Amino acid sequence: MKPTDLRGKVAIVGASEADEIGVVPGKPAVALQAEGVLNALADAGLDKKDVDGIFVAGNGFSPAASLGEYLGISPRYVDGTNVGGCSFMALVQHAMLALHAGVIDCAVVAHGESGRSRVGMPIPPVTPDSVLGQFESPFGTFGPTTTFPLAAVRHMHRYGTRREQFAEVAVATRKWARLHPKAFMKDPLTIDNVMNARLVCWPMTLPMCCLVTDAGGGLVLTRADRARHLRKPPVYILGAGQATEHAMVSMMDDMTSSAAARVSGRDAFAMAGLGPSDMQVAELYDAFAFTPMFALEDLGFCKPGESGDFVSGQRTAPGGAFPMNTNGGGLSYTHSGMYGMYPLIELTRQLRGECGERQVSGARVGIAHGPGGMFSAAATIIASAESP
Repeated sequence: MKPTDLRGKVAIVGASEADEIGVVPGKPAVALQAEGVLNALADAGLDKKDVDGIFVAGNGFSPAASLGEYLGISPRYVDGTNVGGCSFMALVQHAMLALHAGVIDCAVVAHGESGRSRVGMPIPPVTPDSVLGQFESPFGTFGPTTTFPLAAVRHMHRYGTRREQFAEVAVATRKWARLHPKAFMKDPLTIDNVMNARLVCWPMTLPMCCLVTDAGGGLVLTRADRARHLRKPPVYILGAGQATEHAMVSMMDDMTSSAAARVSGRDAFAMAGLGPSDMQVAELYDAFAFTPMFALEDLGFCKPGESGDFVSGQRTAPGGAFPMNTNGGGLSYTHSGMYGMYPLIELTRQLRGECGERQVSGARVGIAHGPGGMFSAAATIIASAESP
């Protein structure tokens, strides 16, 4: 079987967030997961008894079993792959394979994370004998705010990228968030606001960094022949790709480009039989303002070093030539720590035409992409409202 044989054989038929996102101190992570799944099933017109596959990237022991028990589901196939924030995009590909093989008939991809309130969340250990504990943390780099900017600074040094161009992304994304009823941050934002805001870790000011929220979400997938008979118009998976690269950002082969992103994008476009110029909407993981700029280069929307110019002049904002992160992104909509579920929910809604004021006119095909860890992994999904 060739990868192109999978094109359009599986569709997303349900997509939704949890009941509440933002600051939700009364619910543990598994409750946010469950709400996302149940709301996505309702969106699809299905019931939890229809689910026979659970795909979840969570914390702790056996997150799929925990979610199944919480929901009262005994799935015959589970997948708990966790490669960081893009895991949910990777899990869509895994679900696609299991559905196409006939192992299962209805898959849910789930996410729930009490990223802000820390209810039901373990403390991520960095032990002295771990890779990070030996070779990075002792030298002052710990966590995304000190590791992700390393790549941004290298890009600035090599290509002359400017902090003002990072600010362009933050401002454009906020404009989208102001159109989303569930977005966490809606106050108006200007380039000057971003540049003059509190410095977090140079070159990043606070509005250039993602939110820290509580959130959950879910997707429902099934084979295309069944999808056509359900409540909502199906969103067909045309292409998928994923790859891993390194464990520590200090071992990144080229700090201005992600090899994993290039591989995942190449494979997704090849499976879909499409290219960057065919994408009408892009949902690109934005842990920081420059993160989607890297993706624009690695996925081929612009050449290496040109993403700063690409995003300038509010090109990615509402009314711009390149609609990007139309839900408000991790910068202004929600970001619980692992964001990759939410680009997929937004892409599904955009391709269905459900986004109201923020709807991209005529959007029928689009892309969701993101990194995992500190550019350690990447995954890409290309989807369409039309069957190939």
